[in-house]
Parts: sequence; structure tokens; C-alpha cells
Amino acid sequence: MIKQLTNKRKTWYSIFFSPAENRLRAGWRLILHTMLIMVLSVISGLVIFIPVGLLKIDLGSSEALLANQLTMLFTITFATFLARRIFDKRSIRSLGLVLRFQAIKDVFAGISITFLQLGLIFAIEFAMGWTRFKGFSWQFESFPTVFTNLALWLVIFLIVGWQEELLSRGYHLQTIQSGLGMGWAIILSSSIFGVMHIFNPSANWISTLGIILAGLFLALPYVLTRQLWLSIGLHIGWNFFEGVVFGFPVSGLEPYHLLRHTVFGPELWTGGAFGPEAGLLLLPALLLGTLLILFYSRTFFLPIIRNCS
Repeated sequence: MIKQLTNKRKTWYSIFFSPAENRLRAGWRLILHTMLIMVLSVISGLVIFIPVGLLKIDLGSSEALLANQLTMLFTITFATFLARRIFDKRSIRSLGLVLRFQAIKDVFAGISITFLQLGLIFAIEFAMGWTRFKGFSWQFESFPTVFTNLALWLVIFLIVGWQEELLSRGYHLQTIQSGLGMGWAIILSSSIFGVMHIFNPSANWISTLGIILAGLFLALPYVLTRQLWLSIGLHIGWNFFEGVVFGFPVSGLEPYHLLRHTVFGPELWTGGAFGPEAGLLLLPALLLGTLLILFYSRTFFLPIIRNCS
């Protein structure tokens, strides 16, 4: 009888806890982390959006979007810190956030790579006659207006790049990896990343598939470096160059555009109102980005160079 009770206790314990690691299993940690995000988002939302209401700021404005991103910045960062310390029994730094000079290089490398990726998409659309160039923002607006909007959207995309990578390639990917291995972790975390954008304006199944592919692409730097900085730089640069510099929609959202043009090419290729993530032109851009990441990380080209020398 005592032996049966002991076996039952072991069974129940194994459902919730990993005997090898002496901590909650990956699935429970993900659930608790999500619950933390929900609770903290309500608290931080009240703190930030009460002043927005008192100041009568338009909820559709870029200022309101900035307030929302500040809410998510606090929510995801603090929830991940708590979950990492309490449930995972690890530091948030161990997610791949080691602060050193290499981190700065990785962020700027990621940003630089996305300039070439989005430049390729714009060049193809322009060469194919799928876009009509109108001019630049400073031809239509004053310099203070251009500078203010540029700075505002840069801050927004800095926040988005940090909090979405901390969540998707940070907590989601690495927690799933601890339970199911790297392969499933990349697939499942990228799928969650795609579903997170399903309620964006103009989203459809093609855009969701495109975001999943983008998630796979953003996971590559972590696989190669075991750090998040290159992925964060890629995410920041992609959104900023896509929307602000080259004038495309960013996952259905319309940020401030420095370059003004109208896209009228086939939606299957251009992505239409959702932006390049929903079009086939995403594929050559991701291929270019992948090659540049491999070259930057030297995990692919350096062995070939050594063998040839």
C-alpha cells in the first residue's frame, strides 16, 4: 500500500516537474509565463493608458502606439525576468543577453543586413514597375516634423525588436527547446510568432505563413551564436527600413514613411496592404539575409576558405 502511494506521488510529481532538472516542465513554465504577461499587461496598461485618456490622445495615433509598446516593454521584460528566476531557475542573461562589445557589433550587423534585404525588395519592385515613386517626406513636410516622426518610430521599433525577440527567440524558443529539442523549438516558436500577428490589419493565411518563415529566419542567429543580439538587430532593422525608410507597410501597419511611393504590383508578389511579409518577394530577401548571417557568423564560409587554402 505504501509502495503504491509512493508510486502515485512520483507519477503526479513527474507530470509537473522534470526529475532531471528539479524544476517545472517546459509546458507548465510556458503557461505560467503567459499568465504573468496577462496579469502584468493589465497593471501596466492601467498605469500608462490612464494618462493617455486624460490627455485625450487619439488611440489610433503613433503616440498611443508608443504608449502600447511601452506597456509591452515592461510587461514582457518583467514577466520574462520573473519566470526565468522563479520557474526556470535561470538568469534572464542566460537567454542569450550577455552584455559585451560583441553584442553591439551583432545588433548593428543585424540592422545593416536588413537594409540590404529591404533594399533588394524595393529594387525588384521598382525594376518590375510595380511601384510609383512620389518623392521624399522632406519635400512635403517641415524638417522638425520629419525629425520628430523619424525619432518616434525609431523608438517604437527599438522597443518592438527587443520585446518580440525576448519573447519569441528568447523565452518561447529556449523553453520549448529544454523540453522537445532545438528542431521542434524553432518550428513551434516560429508558428506562435506567426499566430501572434494574425489579428494585424490585412492579415491572412499567406501573411501568417510569411511571418512564420520570418520567425525561422530570426531563429538562425540564435542557433549559430546562442545569443539574441543579432536577432534583435535584424528585427529592429527590418521594421525600421521596411516602414520608415523604404515606405512599405509593416505587417499591416502604416508607420511614418521617408520614401513615398505607391505599390500597385501583384499582391501575390508584393504582399499588398500587409507588406512584403505577405508576398513572394520575401523569399529572395530571406535567402540574402541567410547568406549574410552565415558569412557574418563565419560558420559556413570559414571552413571552406580553410580547406581551400
